[in-house]
Amino acid sequence: MPDLSKYQHPRFARMYERMSVEADRSTAELRRRLLAGLSGRVVEVGAGNGLNFPHYPATVTEVVAVEPDDLLRAAAERAAATAPVRVVVVPGHADALPYDEDSFDAVVMSLVLCSVPDQRVTLVEARRVLRPGGELRFFEHVRSPGPVRGILQDLITPLWRLLAGGCRPNRDTARAISAGGLVIEEQERFIHQPLAGSPKLTHILGRARNVA
Repeated sequence: MPDLSKYQHPRFARMYERMSVEADRSTAELRRRLLAGLSGRVVEVGAGNGLNFPHYPATVTEVVAVEPDDLLRAAAERAAATAPVRVVVVPGHADALPYDEDSFDAVVMSLVLCSVPDQRVTLVEARRVLRPGGELRFFEHVRSPGPVRGILQDLITPLWRLLAGGCRPNRDTARAISAGGLVIEEQERFIHQPLAGSPKLTHILGRARNVA
């Protein structure tokens, strides 16, 4: 069992679990699109409370769902019991996945690259466990390309990070994916408001390939 003490955010986890269920009314279709066409063995990094699980296609033989937060991992285990494909929920964190090189056909990251300590480290690790030719599927909120909104995100990031489990809303995640050695083949950029009254944030959804 890895030491995951620094990844525990119980107050945020409880809030996230409540809010994410309501937010999924507007986000479920995006999750379905994120996972469409996947096959083989998949590792989902930062699986949260398992909201992606119902959307995995039958062509996926196994999902290994890695989640560091104890409360969210317990919720993910409950969600795994009713998933349409085999899901194994394991403790762990994005920077040191407990698997060999080339272990997976795909890596899924959904609303997690905003909160990892170092995107470069996380993406290098994702590439390590991804077989040559395998895919990274990503769905993330990112820094706005608009100058005013982008600067506002920069200003609120320190407080946002404290309140939201380490989340940084001002990251250029697409650039980080490319810098991690993965080739982005498809990317959609759009504004999404998961909850009424919540901020409208720029999101990206797409896939990248391990061409090495």
